[in-house]
Amino acid sequence: MSLEVKFLGKTFKNPIIPASGTFGFGYEFASFYDINILGSISLKGTTLEPRYGNPLPRIAECPSGLVNAIGLQNPGVDKVVNEELHKLKEVYSDLVIANVGGHSVTEYVETCKKFNDAETVFAVELNISCPNVKGGGMAFGTDPEVASQLVKEVKKVLKKPLIVKLSPNVTDIVKMAKAVEEAGADAISLINTLVGMRINLKTGEPIISIKKGGYSGPGIFPVALRMVYEVSHAVSIPVIGMGGISNAYDVLEMMYAGASLVMVGAENLINPYACKEIIDNLPKVMKEYGIKNLQDIIGRTK
Repeated sequence: MSLEVKFLGKTFKNPIIPASGTFGFGYEFASFYDINILGSISLKGTTLEPRYGNPLPRIAECPSGLVNAIGLQNPGVDKVVNEELHKLKEVYSDLVIANVGGHSVTEYVETCKKFNDAETVFAVELNISCPNVKGGGMAFGTDPEVASQLVKEVKKVLKKPLIVKLSPNVTDIVKMAKAVEEAGADAISLINTLVGMRINLKTGEPIISIKKGGYSGPGIFPVALRMVYEVSHAVSIPVIGMGGISNAYDVLEMMYAGASLVMVGAENLINPYACKEIIDNLPKVMKEYGIKNLQDIIGRTK
């Protein structure tokens, strides 16, 4: 029985990756379990300059998930490259995925460029789909032409594989996927959060300070699965699936739909052992369904 999967020329020991923004810079979880069991780690979203993020409150619970509006809080790319990656290297021996956000094409390009010499970074995930950052993020992820231009500019300077993270908050996800593929993306990850909100019944006001945020958790899984299926069958580059994954059964569904790797997001915020438990349970669930090699089931659903 093999959990190994191939992605962009690299063999991953298993397909499980904590999603960006739900696992910090990785080393924070090393006190819970040996994080070397993870297939890889998608680092906390990084911008050119430090960001404090949105004002509190910025998280609201809801059925089957949560709404967040963190706002890409991070220490800035220089500190990530010079400090955070070194801390992670002390407890994690494999390569990781950097996640980059921005307000402008120039900011995206300059931030991506800073990861070129980071030896522990295997690829860069371009976040053009964050719904809770003004003047950037999802603004690039809802217009195929704008997204295409951004990808082209980043590809001019980036020496590593480029993964483009797509927003579900569009009319035609396949159109967006084809646009970034044609612009030079090496892979696609999806989906980011849906846009949601909660209201405090005592005050009649939104719970989150900026009113709306990104809805994630098990409630979005069927939507994510459908979009991963549609995109993976429409493009020729590999796809990373995410959105509401909380157990090993969800992982198999995502891979049948066409995902080569699977990212686990909100579940890490609820249960810090989520990824470990999924990896531990995968062999049992594979045996239950007569699956010998995970690589064999990728995209098998026609």
